[in-house]
Amino acid sequence: MAIHSNPTYSAGQVLPFRESLMAMLGLSFVVMLVALDQTVVSTALPTMVAELKGFDLYAWVATSYLLASVVTVPIFGRLGDYYGRKPFIVGAIGVFISASILCAMASSMLFLVIARGLQGIGGGMLLGTALASVPDLFPDSRLRLRWQVIVSSAFGIANATGPSLGGFMTEYYGWRSLFFINLPIGLLSLWFIWRYLPHLRRPHSGARIQLDWLGAGLIALGLGTLQMSVELLPHHGFDLMTSSLLAASSVALVALWQWERRCSHPILPLDMFRNPGLAPLFVLALFSGFVMFSLLIYSPLLFQGGFGMSPREAGLVITPLVVCITVASVINGRIITRLGSPGKMLYVGFALLTASCLCMAFVTRETSQTLLLLFMLLGGLGIGFVNPNLMVFSQAAAGRELLGIATAMQQSLRMVGGMLGTALIGTLVSHYYASSIGTALNRTHAGQWTSAFADPQILVDKT
Repeated sequence: MAIHSNPTYSAGQVLPFRESLMAMLGLSFVVMLVALDQTVVSTALPTMVAELKGFDLYAWVATSYLLASVVTVPIFGRLGDYYGRKPFIVGAIGVFISASILCAMASSMLFLVIARGLQGIGGGMLLGTALASVPDLFPDSRLRLRWQVIVSSAFGIANATGPSLGGFMTEYYGWRSLFFINLPIGLLSLWFIWRYLPHLRRPHSGARIQLDWLGAGLIALGLGTLQMSVELLPHHGFDLMTSSLLAASSVALVALWQWERRCSHPILPLDMFRNPGLAPLFVLALFSGFVMFSLLIYSPLLFQGGFGMSPREAGLVITPLVVCITVASVINGRIITRLGSPGKMLYVGFALLTASCLCMAFVTRETSQTLLLLFMLLGGLGIGFVNPNLMVFSQAAAGRELLGIATAMQQSLRMVGGMLGTALIGTLVSHYYASSIGTALNRTHAGQWTSAFADPQILVDKT
């Protein structure tokens, strides 16, 4: 295993072609591991809730993963900048595989939520280090875009197969089988990373690295209590519990702001938000995550719980969304280097994403499957034109000194947007369901059945 403590960044790439290819294959398997897990789990989520009960924790299966990742991505992004990324990628794969086994063994929704949180720690470690390894290997941004097609293709394979595979295996082998898929892919990625990814480290002064653990704790407390208050608000109103959670969230976020201004090595570098080249990209990452995760998590519930589709049928309908993310990423990589104003692709992407969401807001049980496929396709194209450009533009604006933390901030803010999106949409689903079922039963003079149908759990129950 070659150890490169002082790599030469003046060339377009650090390694010769064959070694670069093998290292990129290892990173591609890592990306596939994370992407496949997200797509198969989202398709199977209604079935998990049907077996384990606890619809009130539906969103938490996704958001516990995201919350853990939000905290770990910047921590390990900074550690990777300092110590090199390879050791953390290897450790993260082990954590991810172990957590996947725990998820498969879950006996209750709470157990599953906790196991998903542990899985999110591994996923955050992977995202904070693996994606930042690509610019380490290819300092030249144009050359990096060409090589990044390998990672995009791996992401595409996972996205193309994920929803259909998740639906098929859930229907015929049970949802627990989905988490065991991570074992062979994880072991394969571990072998490639251990064998071929060089241990690249930037020269440093020898001073001990300082990590902002207090900042990480305040982020977890602020976002976690905010999500809990959003989910409890429709059922309990502004009672003591909800008000306390909102107050705790406000205090934690204000304390985070004050602490990060004084901290010498902040987990949330406020100076980056004052950078005119980075701040708009961070805001767009937040919006992108909000929409992307909302579509991924709640489209399966709409199709299975609302429209009566089987997991396999729902997976097929969702497939264009995730496939077109990759298709658009590949198209984007070919177009972006030929455009005089690359930022135009962001306008195109967000326009397509907005059109998809507007269309999905008005679909009904009578909407044809062809139209549903088209709406999913528009959303996938939009996300595929947005996310790669946000990442590349952020890395270019940050420069090499802040490369790891800029990459981590993009990932973190996308996941924060996903957390807020899934929590808010989940609250709206529960509120709208309760309101609609009450109105429908009263209209048919069957109001006495309201309490029996009040829990949205009935949407996914098979009995």
